[in-house]
Amino acid sequence: MLVGITGGIGSGKSAISRALRALGYPIYDTDSEAKRIIVENKAVRSQIEYLFGSDVFDGDRYRTDVVAQQVFADSDLLDKLNKVVHPAVCFDVKHWALKQSRTCFVECAILWESGLAELCDTIVEITAPMEIRIARTMARDNASREQVERRIASQTKEYDRARIAPNEHTVHNAHTSARANIILNNNGDLTPEQLAIDLLHKIGL
Repeated sequence: MLVGITGGIGSGKSAISRALRALGYPIYDTDSEAKRIIVENKAVRSQIEYLFGSDVFDGDRYRTDVVAQQVFADSDLLDKLNKVVHPAVCFDVKHWALKQSRTCFVECAILWESGLAELCDTIVEITAPMEIRIARTMARDNASREQVERRIASQTKEYDRARIAPNEHTVHNAHTSARANIILNNNGDLTPEQLAIDLLHKIGL
């Protein structure tokens, strides 16, 4: 079984994923794996060089600063980048999951936008009150409140773009995902380790 873990900035999904990994469950971290794919997959790398120029790579280092500068000024370019990277990540996740001998998890902030939700048997949404999300992100990234609020607003727009109509089995959350089988409220009352165990119980493990 492949379980998708998603949630907005500062929700704590990475902390819960780390707790699950400590319990012995395989975790696919899309942020780090996407960077690996971009560097190692020759077809993906070639397409990104075509979009952004050859200086987007410095040896085997993917220069996200070059990419960020260009996509900031051109949203169509960001869409083109996503159409290169997202299918490659989905392909990689699918084959990775087939190799696992037990329930495994994929952590992804953009589960629906990337198409990964379609691969998941169960989807878990990690939520938290907005003030807690802002405080966590400010502390983690050494960022100002204004910077964090802009990032959250931008991510919310991306969720809205990918939203799909809920059905009778859906738990709906208007501020994050459109469809999730399980929602965990990470408001600080429970530790990530306790939430991980609670999640395992909820999915029958």
